[in-house]
Amino acid sequence: MENFKAPEEAQDKLHFLDYWRVIRIRKAIIFTVFCIVLLSSAIFTQFMPEKYRSFARMDVQKDKADVNLMDQFAPTGGFDPYWMETQFEIIESTAVLHEVIRELNLTSEFGNEYGDGTPMQLDTTYKLLSSMISLSQTRNTSIIKVSATTNDPDLSARIANTVVDKYIEYRNSLLQDASSRGITALLKQEGEKIEEIQELAQELEQYKKDNDITDLNPGLYATSYSENPELIRQLASEESRAEQNYEKTKSIYDHLNRLRDNPQKLKEVIEAVEPDQRLTSMLIELDNAKLMLVNNLQRFNDSHPDVIATRAVIDELNRQIQDKIAAIMEGWEVKLSQSQAVLKITSAKLEELKLSKLAKDDKQLEYERMKRKLNSEQRVLEAIQAKINQEEINSNITRGSEVTQIDTAKAEKKPVSPSWTLNLVLGGIIGLSIGIGLAFFIEYLDTSVKTIDDVERALQAPVLGVIPQNVGAIIDEGPDSPHAEAYRVLRTNLLFSRKDKTKNTFSVVSGGAGEGKSTTLFNLATIFAQNNERVLVVDSDLRRPSIHKILGISNSLGLTNYLLGQNSLEEVIQTTKVPTLDIMPSGKLPSSSMGILNSPQMKELVEILSKRYDYVFFDSPPIMGISDASVLASLVGYTVQVIQYRKYPQAMTIRAKQLVQKIANNLTGVVLNNINMSQDSDYYYYSGYYYDYYYSRNEESDPNAEPKNGKPSSSMKAPSRGDKPGSSPEIKQKY
Repeated sequence: MENFKAPEEAQDKLHFLDYWRVIRIRKAIIFTVFCIVLLSSAIFTQFMPEKYRSFARMDVQKDKADVNLMDQFAPTGGFDPYWMETQFEIIESTAVLHEVIRELNLTSEFGNEYGDGTPMQLDTTYKLLSSMISLSQTRNTSIIKVSATTNDPDLSARIANTVVDKYIEYRNSLLQDASSRGITALLKQEGEKIEEIQELAQELEQYKKDNDITDLNPGLYATSYSENPELIRQLASEESRAEQNYEKTKSIYDHLNRLRDNPQKLKEVIEAVEPDQRLTSMLIELDNAKLMLVNNLQRFNDSHPDVIATRAVIDELNRQIQDKIAAIMEGWEVKLSQSQAVLKITSAKLEELKLSKLAKDDKQLEYERMKRKLNSEQRVLEAIQAKINQEEINSNITRGSEVTQIDTAKAEKKPVSPSWTLNLVLGGIIGLSIGIGLAFFIEYLDTSVKTIDDVERALQAPVLGVIPQNVGAIIDEGPDSPHAEAYRVLRTNLLFSRKDKTKNTFSVVSGGAGEGKSTTLFNLATIFAQNNERVLVVDSDLRRPSIHKILGISNSLGLTNYLLGQNSLEEVIQTTKVPTLDIMPSGKLPSSSMGILNSPQMKELVEILSKRYDYVFFDSPPIMGISDASVLASLVGYTVQVIQYRKYPQAMTIRAKQLVQKIANNLTGVVLNNINMSQDSDYYYYSGYYYDYYYSRNEESDPNAEPKNGKPSSSMKAPSRGDKPGSSPEIKQKY
């Protein structure tokens, strides 16, 4: 069993049933918390004051005149996503709610309702009123719903209607104030502008007299100062053409001048740039002369008269071509000079005309500037006067209210709160949530052994058996007891787990007291004995012996008497009603006999009993803090550790297992004890299934059998292996 390893899936994965198991086990806590919270919700709802809610609705639009005259073509405002939220803030502002408080005298009414009868402060009343009012907008509309919730249904209706009325009055007052303020401001600007225009007119007239200026166009702006603008444009165009001609001529001349060192290339370029008939004919004659020279040299030598004459012709033609090219280059120089002269003359004329354009009288220019300023101020005055007329007309036009109340608040007879259904449902949900959360929190804090996976993961040891809750002595229930099946499974697993079949001594240990170690050992020994095996149970728990209490026998003689040499082995062993099961009680322990289990006599006794019996079981005290259990574990062949379900922390069970492994290293496996099968369905398949199978089998085999209290009769005994039909079982001698 040392190499046992828990499966990874059991360690790393949690199934939904694991959570369901926690809920089932902790259902008492969950139910208690649920009931407490639900009851608290009911009590709280019972004592809550009744609240009544009334609401009024109004259609809120942006302001506009009934008849749009002067600004009928002005663009209207588009969709404003923040405008409605702004109106919400205005309704809840002090400008509106203070008027509601004064209208309804809420300082006194709230003082009587929520105070000691004295009027409340205005700020306190405003805060209380704000908490009673709620605003909402009907989706995709401009309708605002104003709700008021108070203890008085009539007061709720009056508050909702008054809030709407005061908001409408506030909007109307804003329009009137804005119109009157606008006209007043425009009239003030008109007066100031008239005075300014009069001063400018006087300054202009005085300047005209002082400088003897003749105004040929009174009341009009001055004309352009340009003299003959068409002539300026014509000269500018001629200057541009002259400049282009000069740049083109200069480019060709510079290119030809760079080719003077390459006569052949120069000839080709000149012929392409400026074709000349005489130059072309000379080039043709030169090519023909060169061809004739080549033919003569093939027939004659260099001194032949024809060769000499041909060369003379070629030289003459080259001289004439050079002269012609030189003449052409001189012509291009002349063209370049002419184009440059034309450009200078044109530029000079244009500059002279521009200077003459600017040669105007400075006084005339200043007069025209003053005149333009006066005309500009006059146009501003006309615009102000037009706006004043427009506002006066608009103020006289009747305006329909842009806020229309479409629903009037009425006193409701049915309160909106408290809501029993809502509060109880919420209380139930909250209570259930808190209960489940508390259950999982307690489960998280509980580090005891809960599942087989916990044992295999923490102890790295196999689980040999699972014992149900509230199991008594199997010897009293008989071999056909449903509880006995769990111990038969334990016996089978224990026998298959033995490595050495010759070892037949067992010790059952536990980490702490009260884990069911003694009951498990005795019932396991009973199952072995019912299988016709000679079995001895030794109560070696000298601290708190309990085997004699299970059988109801005397504990005056037993293990201690034999180890101290006071009685023989035959005298300290007692029989039971199971023929093959014997008991050795612990005996009374003298005060001077502590540590007698760690004596040579005890070791010798274990060897003797292992030879006389098929199986020997030694009960022991808890292994934590007491050395007797460790001594017994080292003397026997195999040790089984009993762990009670949800009793001690895992650290304690791990420490107990480590002590056994350190001293004897003979731990065979673990037994989970006291499992509540009704709550923990995970363990049903270990032993619970046997009940259904057992009863259905008995009903089919013996339909006339009548079980007692739902259990088979305890008088039925399992037949021995050597029994024959019609005969009683043979009882072996003790030795």
